[in-house]
Amino acid sequence: MEEYKHCEVCGRLYPEKHHIVFKSQGGLDFLSNFKYLCVEHHKGKKSPHMCKKIDLEYKKELQAKLKNKLIQDYYTENELIKILELNRRQVKKMCRKFLLYKEGYKTEDIIRRLMGGKLY
Repeated sequence: MEEYKHCEVCGRLYPEKHHIVFKSQGGLDFLSNFKYLCVEHHKGKKSPHMCKKIDLEYKKELQAKLKNKLIQDYYTENELIKILELNRRQVKKMCRKFLLYKEGYKTEDIIRRLMGGKLY
């Protein structure tokens, strides 16, 4: 896993890990759901915690990233582990309420779950 030592917005050293889809919104701990931000860009006035516009922008970026990674209509658990860099427990927990088709789990269901139950 790549370690970030700079804020993704301004380049300041020693950023904090920000969950794009907050844990309180159903967000999971996986690499694509993180953005590394300095204190100002994480918790200041122009941060996703204080500005809905920035929060929405980051969520739309994440959703687009997931759509670019998940280009098939269906995925198996093993494919999700590899593509999304999730562990088996995370995938099982994420998929437990999904319908399992012979081809695998529906991509739209997967993305919706990773986005905290909403599409943007």
